[in-house]
Amino acid sequence: MVTTTDTTEILTQPKIEQLNQPSFKRWFKHFLYMPATKRYFSKSDQHAIEQAVSEAEHGHIGEIQVVIEGCLPSHQAYQQNTRMRARQLFAELGVWDTEYNSGVLLYLNLCERKVEIVIDRGIRNATEQAVWDEICQKMIEQLSRHQYREAFMAGVFSIGEVLNEFYAHSITDQHNELSNKPIILG
Repeated sequence: MVTTTDTTEILTQPKIEQLNQPSFKRWFKHFLYMPATKRYFSKSDQHAIEQAVSEAEHGHIGEIQVVIEGCLPSHQAYQQNTRMRARQLFAELGVWDTEYNSGVLLYLNLCERKVEIVIDRGIRNATEQAVWDEICQKMIEQLSRHQYREAFMAGVFSIGEVLNEFYAHSITDQHNELSNKPIILG
């Protein structure tokens, strides 16, 4: 069951259609993309990212979920861009459903080479969008140099630093609400 509050934004199909322009070009690009997520992120890379998430979450209540997707599902690529897909996954994976509204989704779409960070309402008002955009930009620069593992580890640690500043050890985290293991889609 999903409960909503004034600050909860539920993504529905009409909202997705309002916010995004359909694109045949985007659909075609994703339709033809060959899934290669495993080629870019080996098991050892995935384990290293999992360890980085664990370390970045230490000492504060922030929760980080990493999602790496090869391409948008072809039935969604016409209507949905990477930002909307990241927001959809944020909702579907329950990243918003942490005890202190402290969830952060780090999303990579390999087909478009785009990184998105979606933050929960507990963090949104206390941070500036420029901080998150800078983290994404640094990751994109490393990804363009084919440093996939390093880009994710640096991104995760940067998010951990922002969460550490925001929560300032005011509440001690006793349990892990989201899996530290990266989710690999397609």
